Amino acid sequence: MAKKISDTTAKDDDEGIIPALQTFFKSSTTQYIAGLTIMVFVIYTGTAMVSYLFTGAADQSQVEGLSLFASGRFGGIDNWTGARGAILSHLLMNKWFGISNFFLLLFLIFLSLRLMKARYFHLFRDFVICSALTIWTSVALTFFFGRLFHDTVFPIGGAHGIVMKNWLEFNLGIPGTFLFLLLTLIIVLTLISSKTIPFLMRLTAKKEKSEEEDNDKNEDDLDRQSSEPKKKHWWQRTPKGDDDEDDEDAPEELLDHKPKVLTVPSIDTETTFVPKTNLDDFEVKIATGDEEETIVPTTIPITTTAKLPDSDKESEELLRELGPFDPTADLSHYQFPLLDFLKRYDSNDTVVNMEEQNENKNRIITTLGHYSIPIKSITATVGPTITLYEIVPEDGIKISKIKNLEDDIAMSLRATGIRIIAPMPGKGTIGIEVPNKDAKIVSMYSILASKKYQESHFELPIALGKTITNEVFMVDLAKMPHLLVAGATGQGKSVGLNAAITSLLYKKHPAELKFVLVDPKMVEFSIYSAIEKHFLATLPDAEKAIITDFTKVIATLNSLTTEMDDRYKLLEKAGSRNVKEYNEKFINRRLNPMKGHRFMPYIVVIIDEFGDLIMTAGKEIELPIARIAQKARAVGMHMIIATQRPTTNIITGTIKANFPARVAFRVTSAIDSRTILDSGGANQLIGRGDLLFSQGSDLTRVQCAFVDTPEVEKISQFIGSQQGYPTTYQLPEPVLESGSGGSGGIGSAESGAAGIDDLDPMFEESARLIVIHQQGSTSLIQRKFAIGYNRAGRIMDNLEKAGIVGPTQGSKPREVYIQDEAGLERILQSMK
Repeated sequence: MAKKISDTTAKDDDEGIIPALQTFFKSSTTQYIAGLTIMVFVIYTGTAMVSYLFTGAADQSQVEGLSLFASGRFGGIDNWTGARGAILSHLLMNKWFGISNFFLLLFLIFLSLRLMKARYFHLFRDFVICSALTIWTSVALTFFFGRLFHDTVFPIGGAHGIVMKNWLEFNLGIPGTFLFLLLTLIIVLTLISSKTIPFLMRLTAKKEKSEEEDNDKNEDDLDRQSSEPKKKHWWQRTPKGDDDEDDEDAPEELLDHKPKVLTVPSIDTETTFVPKTNLDDFEVKIATGDEEETIVPTTIPITTTAKLPDSDKESEELLRELGPFDPTADLSHYQFPLLDFLKRYDSNDTVVNMEEQNENKNRIITTLGHYSIPIKSITATVGPTITLYEIVPEDGIKISKIKNLEDDIAMSLRATGIRIIAPMPGKGTIGIEVPNKDAKIVSMYSILASKKYQESHFELPIALGKTITNEVFMVDLAKMPHLLVAGATGQGKSVGLNAAITSLLYKKHPAELKFVLVDPKMVEFSIYSAIEKHFLATLPDAEKAIITDFTKVIATLNSLTTEMDDRYKLLEKAGSRNVKEYNEKFINRRLNPMKGHRFMPYIVVIIDEFGDLIMTAGKEIELPIARIAQKARAVGMHMIIATQRPTTNIITGTIKANFPARVAFRVTSAIDSRTILDSGGANQLIGRGDLLFSQGSDLTRVQCAFVDTPEVEKISQFIGSQQGYPTTYQLPEPVLESGSGGSGGIGSAESGAAGIDDLDPMFEESARLIVIHQQGSTSLIQRKFAIGYNRAGRIMDNLEKAGIVGPTQGSKPREVYIQDEAGLERILQSMK
């Protein structure tokens, strides 16, 4: 017994010490102090090494053969950093890698800045590169310049360079050593930049092409003298001086603009980022009779070349010569967020409590036995928050009889709420979902680090969480194609939206994905403002990247419909059915950027509180959303809308018809559940991220992954600290429909109200009456205010001109466009 207690105490001590050490070393204060210490050491060592270049000869006799920790008095040390600095610099410069040691100090600077959270670096990659540069330059400097520094105080490449150079010359000879150094240089440069190999391939291809052209010239010299040389299109030539005779066939109007149009990167230079502001500075004019048509370049960054495809043959030549177009080349050094930013929870691994499972199993069997329902078998599947018990009843038992016992089973199990699935889809069993006593947290780290997520090939992967069977649950937004999220306040909607955004940020490059974030609450999406130059799309004149003003929401949605129509026109010109086919053609250089073609990133529109927008702006919000939801899938535009008011006047039939994929968090009533999912069940969830996912007729219960605000902030700051585009992704100017108040909404109401004269004294009271009752009836005004029909009819006509009600619909009441009194007051104020 004593031994058992002793072992337990020792185990408790170990369990207490290890977490304490982990907490200490993970502390931001500890890491900052460590980074600051390393930075001071780098400055001290660098100063000592620089001083050694000038004072090393004088100090050599003093420090030769001494270790760094040698004790005793040293006389006449000239090094700027004292005796320890003299010994350290002598060790590094003479015994190690010579001047190449500065690359090691460079890595220590990266490590220091990373620990102090000043900049983020990929430490393993940087360590490999700095180590490779240190070793290679040590040997190369000794090989090429060793004889020049033979009599100096230290070998230029250190003792390591001398040993490796002598060994290579002995085994390979001087020519072999030179070739070996050349080969290893190419390998090191490949580690530094992925453009090294493509650059060498282009050089090789050009050299081979030149040799072939010379051979053809020698063989066919007589024939070519009697024939006209084949002229290239003017836009295929590399720009030359103003006296270039080859440009005589180009249109004069285009020659006037040639210096600006043709200053895009040529095939002889490395592709670089072309800022949007530069592209907007010029325009190309084409004369068409007496008028001129202006072609304004696209507002997206386009990295192109002086040669542009005009046929399939020329496209193939460009593809062979330049390689596929790389949409990520503008931000080629972009680094995806690290998994270290996400918090790990100790409760990630589900532990089966056999005592709880056996107790619940026996209670289910007993409860069913009370109602004469025998069962053949019962099995349990334990999830992070829910356990699924699958029972097989005896033959002849009606399923409806078991479903009616839902409340009785819940009372027997003393559970907060259970859900019965009868029958289980694809199985001959009945499922009873029972909440676990100890719910486990599903961390975002466990989802994104999973093999399923890492190896997924979804276009727009959204990792929601884990199912009851502890499997990672993922969906492809590109195939859904839109997602409706609803649930009561505080049940996990905002966390679910953050999980969706995070899973996309970890998979997509800024060139491939753009977000339009609408946040009527003004606080939910503010943490993403740091990534505006990378991932966010806005109107050209937008002051903030996160849209919070409902008037800006209307303009942005109209702009998105314009973008959708523009993309469809480009797809039609390219002969493509969807954005994926179109981008493949553009990448393979089969589409000409000078004809308006461009690489199209996916656009994901996320609205956090859709209900508030519907109440404020009504039809002006719903109509463009419906248009985008109906048509935008093929052009790579997708929507995620969330609401905490799952009522029929918010989630209308139009919205439900165009959002087949839905996520329901816990709601308060079965009516709300049927409004979201067209079936019950959401009212039986336990909250805190417990959700039902519906796509079609199947319902999947998922525990949403938890990603906290500090984790999202780290991800946003990491992305924001990297090089981004000069501005946000610019959406086109919205095309706003003009007309009378009959078009509906607040914007039209303000324009229509300006033309109303001689308002009836009862106008304002009538307007309030109509908005309160949400019934646009002339007889209602006549009855409530005891006025004649003609006067009530004139008031109703003025209400229509003001945009408060819609036009007549026969015998039906007019549609009321304003949902609340706050919106009505704004209209009334604008009319005064």
